Amino acid sequence: MGFRSFAVSRLPAALSGLSGLRATPEPTEAEAASFDALVHRLSYLPKADIKRIREAYKFADEAHLGQFRASGEPYITHPIAVAGICAEWRLDAQAIMAALMHDAMEDCGVTKTELIERFEAPTAELVDGLTKLDKLQFSTKEESQAESFRKMLLAMARDVRVILIKLADRLHNMRTMEAMAAHKRRRIARETLDIYAPIAHRLGLNQIYRELQDLSFQHNNPWRHAALDKAITKARGNRRDLVSRIERDVLKAFEHSAHKVEIHGREKTLYSIYKKMKDKHLSFAQVSDIFGFRIVVDDLSQCYLSLGVLHQLYKPQPGRFKDYIAIPKPNGYQSLHTTLVSPLGTPVEFQIRTEAMHMVAEKGVAAHWLYKNAGNNQSAQSAQQMGSRWLQSLIDIQDETRDANEFLEHVKIDLFPDAVYVFTPKSKIMALPKGATPVDFAYAIHSDVGDHCVAAQINGEPVPLRTELRSGDVIEIVTAAGARPNPAWLSFVRTGRARSKIRHFLKNLEQEESRDLGEKMLSQALRAEGLALPSLSDEDAHAAQLWQQLARWAGNRHVDELLVEIGLGRKIASIVAKKLARMLAEQGQRPDAVMLSMGRFAADDAPAQGQVTLDGSEGASVRLASCCRPIPGDEIKGYLGRGEGLLVHTAECAVGRRLFQRDSEHWIAVNWSEELTRPFEAAVSILLNNGKGVLAQVAAAVSSAEADITHIVMNDESQQRETAEMNLLLSVRDRLHLADVLRTLKRSPVVLRVWRVKP
Repeated sequence: MGFRSFAVSRLPAALSGLSGLRATPEPTEAEAASFDALVHRLSYLPKADIKRIREAYKFADEAHLGQFRASGEPYITHPIAVAGICAEWRLDAQAIMAALMHDAMEDCGVTKTELIERFEAPTAELVDGLTKLDKLQFSTKEESQAESFRKMLLAMARDVRVILIKLADRLHNMRTMEAMAAHKRRRIARETLDIYAPIAHRLGLNQIYRELQDLSFQHNNPWRHAALDKAITKARGNRRDLVSRIERDVLKAFEHSAHKVEIHGREKTLYSIYKKMKDKHLSFAQVSDIFGFRIVVDDLSQCYLSLGVLHQLYKPQPGRFKDYIAIPKPNGYQSLHTTLVSPLGTPVEFQIRTEAMHMVAEKGVAAHWLYKNAGNNQSAQSAQQMGSRWLQSLIDIQDETRDANEFLEHVKIDLFPDAVYVFTPKSKIMALPKGATPVDFAYAIHSDVGDHCVAAQINGEPVPLRTELRSGDVIEIVTAAGARPNPAWLSFVRTGRARSKIRHFLKNLEQEESRDLGEKMLSQALRAEGLALPSLSDEDAHAAQLWQQLARWAGNRHVDELLVEIGLGRKIASIVAKKLARMLAEQGQRPDAVMLSMGRFAADDAPAQGQVTLDGSEGASVRLASCCRPIPGDEIKGYLGRGEGLLVHTAECAVGRRLFQRDSEHWIAVNWSEELTRPFEAAVSILLNNGKGVLAQVAAAVSSAEADITHIVMNDESQQRETAEMNLLLSVRDRLHLADVLRTLKRSPVVLRVWRVKP
């Protein structure tokens, strides 16, 4: 029989202090003694590396000389403690040096160049990745914080040691926060719970994940933490006999099977108990699985044999068995989970794993260094691969997301601990967040698959794209070459990768459409001045120089940006056209009399801006107002909202008229093209005799007139009346087609009256 122990996992009592600086008496020699203690932990490193680490310590000690923590301790004790935590993971010398100097650039004015000269580039890069962006000016504290997180996460994606050092830094700060003001403790605890603890979990650092959660809970809800701690201490005493009995029974069962195992007791953390009580509205007495057992065996086959031994000993609870060995969690975690019914009828969870799996389960990506010099590196490498996939996704999200707050939002989405496991048609397993849809799956495969996704099949059956995936589903994505992302997808996708890819595509599409619209508007406004638009080709050096001068005058970096702003209504085409006309006049160009008369004739209604012709292919840069829903044949006008593109109203729309009176300079003349590329929606109301089958008769009449119903609303009250009012959105070609549909509806025996809805 192997070594066995029952150790209840308790967190260390919080110490005092954090990295706030204040004046205090002369320092003691504690820092030197602390460094000696650190050296003992570094016995796994060569002597040459320890010598370099000592140099880094001396450099950090000099840099922080005269600085003290809020608790009164010399500041250098904090970097030493952080390096000590990193030494527990057996990180290399560069990481230990960076841990000792992680605040040197931020708090002591040390430059990156100085660090490169003294300690070489890799160490300097690690320190730089850990340094916040305090020197830059941001409009809000949230923006500054988001940008700092983005810098750290991108540095982490390049080198995972950055986040390991940062998590060690945050862990020591959380352990020593008592000397800080209560409001600062709560803010830091909330930030830890929202960002750092989930990152630790995502990278498989479960030991740190649990401790960060409990420390955050302690500082954020001190009264609840104390009450739960007291309740658990009492429950532990009451259940001691049951725990001992289960332990004896399990040991006896394994003795008979001649398996060599280690049995460890484990207890739910205070935060996980609190969260379960809160989420499921339970009292403490109703939380039954406070304690459990972990079985550690020698090899993989013994995991499944041990499961059989346990199921022979106690009855398993149906539906509570999970095989995370065959299908690991996204962070590399592997174990068998089973819940058994104890002799007193209470459920008890058992986790069964090998020693290598246990190391990865507790240390995650840090197990890579723990196992680097050992023979069994396979599990550690799998954890490293799992972590690196997520880290690579950060780089992909960054490529599409330049806004720091948006980047942080995408990262938070990806930090969900729950996952579903689905299969590709070729039986490859993919892990996605709980609530993920076929669109998330498509983008997880490749961005091109997501961009051209049109339909999906789950287990061979067609399903809507917003369907939530379940573990075990086989997903097949149907694509089409001409398809593109739908803005409505943003309302249901769950992964940060899918969300950022969709937003990036739509943003680029909107930019392209706005640029084309801006070019068209500027061309027409310049025609009203009697001049033709100069070439936008880069090959024409003279025209390119002219456009560059115009862009600088308008406050834009390049001409494309100027045209986009005109298309979005942020700049008025007529003003830009007048400036361009003056610049052309300085170069000797004179207005053309024919073009001048044509331009003024075409722009009678709105001489300031010229006309825009609509054919239905304009996309996101041109929208038809929902108040009046214009269709071809209606007299229309366009409103250039500030940064919202062109909004088209009918000429008789009351909403549009009020806007015109308030802001007339942003209105332009708009007309319909003779060749249209799509149908348009018109709002129609119908008063009809209520009765059985009226909806079918209305639908048949609309269909016979070659139109489609895109939306239908019928009041609930209408069901109890003799007459009912029905509101439809009809897809029609133009005004003549709508008139034909209305005539067809009037001929239906159930229709009393039908009319087009106008504001």
